[in-house]
Amino acid sequence: MTDDSARVAMSRFSKALEQAERDLAQGEPAPSTSARPPAFSAPTPQRITRASLEPRHRAADPREEHLVSLHAPHSAAAERYRMLRHVVESLRKNTNLQVLAVTSPGAGDGKTTTSINLAGALAQSTAERVLLADVDLRRPSVARQLGLDGSRGSLVNALVKPGLALEDIVEQLPEFNLSVLQAGEATDTTYELLKSPRLDELVDEARRHYDYIVLDTPPFVPVPDGRLITKSADGVLVVVAANRTPRGALAEAVSLIDPAKIVGFVFNSDDSPTNASYYYGGYGESAPQPRWRHLWRSS
Repeated sequence: MTDDSARVAMSRFSKALEQAERDLAQGEPAPSTSARPPAFSAPTPQRITRASLEPRHRAADPREEHLVSLHAPHSAAAERYRMLRHVVESLRKNTNLQVLAVTSPGAGDGKTTTSINLAGALAQSTAERVLLADVDLRRPSVARQLGLDGSRGSLVNALVKPGLALEDIVEQLPEFNLSVLQAGEATDTTYELLKSPRLDELVDEARRHYDYIVLDTPPFVPVPDGRLITKSADGVLVVVAANRTPRGALAEAVSLIDPAKIVGFVFNSDDSPTNASYYYGGYGESAPQPRWRHLWRSS
């Protein structure tokens, strides 16, 4: 990315970020009819339960909390994820966006919850085949958030065993029309695994079987993994935590991503402290769940 391109992209987002922060301070913005980038707001995703319909002794399904776009399809939060879905569908039609990487400048910005709910919103169409792939090999969390046990295998398995086909490791969630590829156990050779041609082969195989592939990628600044993964993606969605993500980290992330691939920004109002363990390759507690508030398109 050239210095001029980075400055243009950062200037564009800085203006959107400043407007979003004003909107948060003043309350929800009215629907925009102006030429400025559209803003979409959503309430904090809450735990969705079915206590009134099911026995009280039934264990809570973790998907009810994290997959609000499908477990509570009529909620305001789900409606906002459908707005994000609409943007992605438009880009699919106009720019052939099929593989979308979701990332953030640092850890704990809400990229995984955004990935899960975007994939869930896309999967509401029974005519579309959707794959959610966790490619954050250092701190994977998709399987945990969706309550999957890993019995079907993982991305790590496929990267180290070229004979494994995608269909051998993908787990189907038929009630949601959604397929999930788990990251697998973390390894000490993450960079080498992601740098191998095998990753491109798996993405190409996914293109042949799915209409949309959503990649939950590592944060872009603390580790180099995302720079390898996004080479296989058609577009990149950047999740930013309001009042917490350092502007310098955002600028660095924008400068490292191919400007032609940045399709938009998700503005997340969660102001929980960043989990610094990611910066050192650690595996601490999972980040608090985000409150997704705004999407700012980059063009």
